[in-house]
Amino acid sequence: MSAEFELSRNITIGQYLPTDSVVHRLDPRFKLAAFVIMILAIAICGTYVGNLFALAICIAMFWVSKIPLHYGLSGVKPAIPFIIILATLQLLFYGEIARGGTVYFQYGFVTISSESVRLVLVSAMRFVEVIFLSSVLTLSTSTTELTHGMERLLGPLQKVKFPVHAFALIITIAIRFVPTFAMEMEKMMKAQASRGADFGTGEWWRIIRRTKDMLPIIIPLFNVALARAEDLILAMEARCYMPGASRTQYTHYKANGKDYAALIISIFISVIMLYIPW
Repeated sequence: MSAEFELSRNITIGQYLPTDSVVHRLDPRFKLAAFVIMILAIAICGTYVGNLFALAICIAMFWVSKIPLHYGLSGVKPAIPFIIILATLQLLFYGEIARGGTVYFQYGFVTISSESVRLVLVSAMRFVEVIFLSSVLTLSTSTTELTHGMERLLGPLQKVKFPVHAFALIITIAIRFVPTFAMEMEKMMKAQASRGADFGTGEWWRIIRRTKDMLPIIIPLFNVALARAEDLILAMEARCYMPGASRTQYTHYKANGKDYAALIISIFISVIMLYIPW
């Protein structure tokens, strides 16, 4: 039962694991661009073998980054209920929309065909691949590097008055607060369990019951989120932060051959994933 309360161990997005690998030393601008290209390719790819190839690449990314694979698997664990719900809905209701393929079962509005099965399997693999890539990105890139890399990558949008710095700051804060909220939720669950609340005793596949068990901590979690946001605002104001003000750059990135090579490799992998007739 104790493992049910260790939420921070199962949240990999937003955490940083310094292993001094090749991926860690990449320019954050090129690293972000490479990961975005691969995620877009995964979102477009709709074949079995193509997604299996992408899954193998994601697993290889953990090895290249010197990050244990169990970090990625622990990040998938919290998403299993959502994957099951999504797969069930697609399996039951996509058959009427899909055209072609072999119909395996049909009763009323429920139609299970080869196309709906393909969608379920491909969507599940996409979900896992995106979690793997997001985990590798955040585990190999510090919060400061993410902010600077995103801001420099989106820099040309400033010519059309897009608030690049504010956008990068919002995204980075949201990613950074994911493990923080997991820790706060873990504390609340332990506090409620010490008072006799029923947490972690139901089977993992009883999604409705486990969701009802989580409802009593939703409102306290929102209160903690608002308190954290207020503390962050006060801290930024104490440091004289002014949104929209022009500011200089303390860190200057200079790309080298490894950065360009990583970008080219990501494009090459994406082309293989999308255009090779599997």
